[in-house]
Amino acid sequence: MAGAKELAHLKLERFGTVLRVTINNPRKKNALNRQAYQDLGDTLVSANKDDSVHVVVLTGAGDFYSSGNDMVSAVAEEGSVEEKLARGNAILREMVRAFIQFDKLLIAVINGPAIGIAATTALLCDVVYMVDTAYFYTPFTRLGLCAEGCSSYTFPLLMGRSKASEMLLLNHRLSAQEALQFNVVAAVVKKDELETKLWPQILEYGKLPIGSIKATKRLTNRFQRDQLHEANDRETEALMGRYQTEESMNAVMEFMMRKSKM
Repeated sequence: MAGAKELAHLKLERFGTVLRVTINNPRKKNALNRQAYQDLGDTLVSANKDDSVHVVVLTGAGDFYSSGNDMVSAVAEEGSVEEKLARGNAILREMVRAFIQFDKLLIAVINGPAIGIAATTALLCDVVYMVDTAYFYTPFTRLGLCAEGCSSYTFPLLMGRSKASEMLLLNHRLSAQEALQFNVVAAVVKKDELETKLWPQILEYGKLPIGSIKATKRLTNRFQRDQLHEANDRETEALMGRYQTEESMNAVMEFMMRKSKM
């Protein structure tokens, strides 16, 4: 391993041409605050420009991949409500853009539950592996919000309209077995196989010719990038409107009250 770097809630480790990015906030089940959004986007942009990086792997520390947006932290930020919403929405949009624009091999290893923005951005990766006890959960309507992370485009594309609607509208938890059945993930593995079997396999991917990877990725993505950027722009615009509705504010307050009692 060439080295490791610690950011606020991210751990970056180099293994030759492979960069492993671990969401590292286990006290909050790897929830992502605004700084983590910024750092994750910046890390992808930097890795995309770094010729020594061929593969980026995203995973989580401990038992969770990520519990999604750290709402408590967002509410506690300084500034007016309008300023916080605008700032947070801009950071979200740029982070998702970094996923869309990534030219190299991007792999998600879903080691535990992936919720909200963690689930939607994972499905922007080229290859997704998932442990058998994990699940995807996008409770947007439960919070009075709407689709984000390009899920309004990627979910129907990947899993079909009915299952996508069940997730985005009805807050369905997609198990690892369902994710495999609906072609959302490449493979389901056991937790104890992550380091012993899956990780050595991923390190071998780092030896593949990067020019070939990039050329094929350009070809497979040439019809989708414009649609993904449009989905991201429309979703963040819609989110700005949803954040300020009474039903969303009430739902978020109820969520935070439940969290405070845990």
